[in-house]
Amino acid sequence: MTPGRLGMLVWLAAFVLAIAGMWKVYAKAGKPGWASIVPIYHVIVLLEIGGKPLWWTILVFVPFANLVVLIIAWREVARRFGRSTGLGWGLALLSPIFASHPRLRRRSVPGGAVVAKSG
Repeated sequence: MTPGRLGMLVWLAAFVLAIAGMWKVYAKAGKPGWASIVPIYHVIVLLEIGGKPLWWTILVFVPFANLVVLIIAWREVARRFGRSTGLGWGLALLSPIFASHPRLRRRSVPGGAVVAKSG
């Protein structure tokens, strides 16, 4: 196997892992899982789950602003699942790994409501 093919397989595995993780996150939030594979709709659903205004979708097309918007959105998704902002940073920066994180999947978020931590 050549290095180019190996790199492509690694990239493909990370892509499939990210899609599977996001699919589960969206489903837990009461959104359709298939939204994770539709390019612009994916961002709209992410912003809805994070409770951010939909006009932020436009900012995704602005260089550097897109990074800020997606980091904020993923941090809010983690907060709405009752998790720390650390997990939100992980979702934003390493979503293929953190989207399939078992702690994120434990609580459902009906309608995107904030889930209180049980003591």
